[in-house]
Parts: sequence; structure tokens; C-alpha cells
Amino acid sequence: MNKLVIVGTVAFDAIETPFGKTDKILGGAATYIGLSASHFNVDAALVSVVGGDFPQKHLDLLKGKNLDTSGIEVVKDGKTFFWSGKYHNNMNNRDTLATELNTLADFNPVVPKAYTNAEVVMLGNLHPLVQASVLDQMENTPKLVVLDTMNFWMDCALDDLINVIKRVDVITINDEEARQLTGEYALVTAAQKIHKMGPKYVVIKKGEHGALLFHNGQIFSAPALPLETVFDPTGAGDTFAGAFTGYLASTSDYSFNAIKNAVVYGSVLASFCVEKFGTERMETLSSDDVKSRLLKFKELTQFELV
Repeated sequence: MNKLVIVGTVAFDAIETPFGKTDKILGGAATYIGLSASHFNVDAALVSVVGGDFPQKHLDLLKGKNLDTSGIEVVKDGKTFFWSGKYHNNMNNRDTLATELNTLADFNPVVPKAYTNAEVVMLGNLHPLVQASVLDQMENTPKLVVLDTMNFWMDCALDDLINVIKRVDVITINDEEARQLTGEYALVTAAQKIHKMGPKYVVIKKGEHGALLFHNGQIFSAPALPLETVFDPTGAGDTFAGAFTGYLASTSDYSFNAIKNAVVYGSVLASFCVEKFGTERMETLSSDDVKSRLLKFKELTQFELV
């Protein structure tokens, strides 16, 4: 079984959408990535930090999904990272109401020794220096390194971000972030500029409009599955990344065709994430659910030329 290292936040979220609101619930990039990757035959380890206020039941949930949690540091006298946000009616825009770094402010990730030879590394959204420190701990150059980031790091740590982008094979960002990173409005041109920074593959997520994959002048477009109701978009991008890396780690195939399949699996798993608040839907998701929706996705995209 191939190994996958996932670095990112394990956190608390408080979310408000037009469909309701929550108190503190389980969240964090590494949490969503791990829950999504757990649907594939891969040995995945989470690298993160939480405080003494983090319930054991959440760690047990992750362990129950066959995720290795030995890389999650527990700071007994510290508090867990907390984010609160409110989504607007269109669910594409949100306001951040609170961000409390807490234990994340001094986070120095330690990759468990058993995973320093992992074949695939997923660098979830964190400070670029933290992401780079994970790569520095790997015994060998991983066969695939995937990086997710956001506009915040482009604003305050651009040089560090550019340096870590040079070291990755795939970058996943949304359309707004791709435009900010490159100064280009056309996504094709933006992807070309990002290629020159280092990554062989560029995945640009477009929310309810799907995702675009770019590689050596080739473009693949995957639509998002139309849903009757979107309750909470939080974590959808991380869920996409989890399925994307989980699928690839399970196959050890990193060709353009395999990456295309990974984009589809990412879109399929992300479509479940938004159906309920937080991680609730991902906690109960079955392999039959995934297979059924994958077939629906195939029906949505398949056609014959006449």
C-alpha cells in the first residue's frame, strides 16, 4: 500500500450560511483532505497540530477512517486553530468573522518517521515555509507533490510561496487566486505562467463551474455535478484535493490521463462535502455512495459524436 503524507490544519470551524449556522465543529484542511483520501487504498498520515481543547472523539473519528494521526501534535495547554465565516446568498462569497491561529502560530510540522519515504505528499493550505519544511523532511524526492494555497499567502509571503511552488508537481488553486498570482485574467495564460514557475500540472478550481487541468499545452475540463442544494461549501476544495491525491497515490500512475481521472474523483467527492455542514457528510460517506455518483458524473459528461 502506497503512502501519502497530508499536512494542513485540523481545526474548529463555526459556519453560517443561508441554511443555518453552527457552533464550533470539526474542520481544517487536513481533516477534509484525510476524510476524502480515506476512500482510496492508501496509507495516509496527517501532520498537524491541535490544542488540549480538541476532543478525543475527533481524533478517534480520523483513526477510524484508517488515517494515521501520530503526526498530529497535541499541545495540552494550547488552543486549537479556529475559523468562523458567513456565506452570502450565492454561496460563492463569504466573510471571515474570526481567525484565531492559537497553536498554529508556532507550528513546526514533524513527519512521522514511517512516512518520510512517502510516494505522494499533499501540502494543504498553510504558510509556505511550513510547507517547505515538510518537503525538507522527506528521505527521497516524492514521486508527486501537490500544493494548495490561497491569496492570503500571495499578499504576505509571496517570495516564500514562489520558492515552494518551484518544488511541486501540481498546484491547485481557484480562478481568483490564479489571476492574482500571475496578474493574468485569462486562465489559459495564467496557467502558462504558473507552469513556468515549476509545476508540471496546474489545476484551477472554479467552484460550481468545475475545474480546469493544464499540462504542456493540453487542457481538460471537468464540470461540477449540479446539485439541488448546497448547504456549506467549506472544505470542498480540500475534499477535492484529498480525492485527487488519494486516487493518484493508490494507482502510482502520474500520467496526464491519470491526473484527469483524479480531477474527476476530486469533483465527485467535493459534491458530497457541500451537502451538509462541516465534515458531517464526509463522516458517513460510503464507497457505494461514491460509485453511484461517479456513474452520474459519467452520464453528465459522456456523449457520442454523430
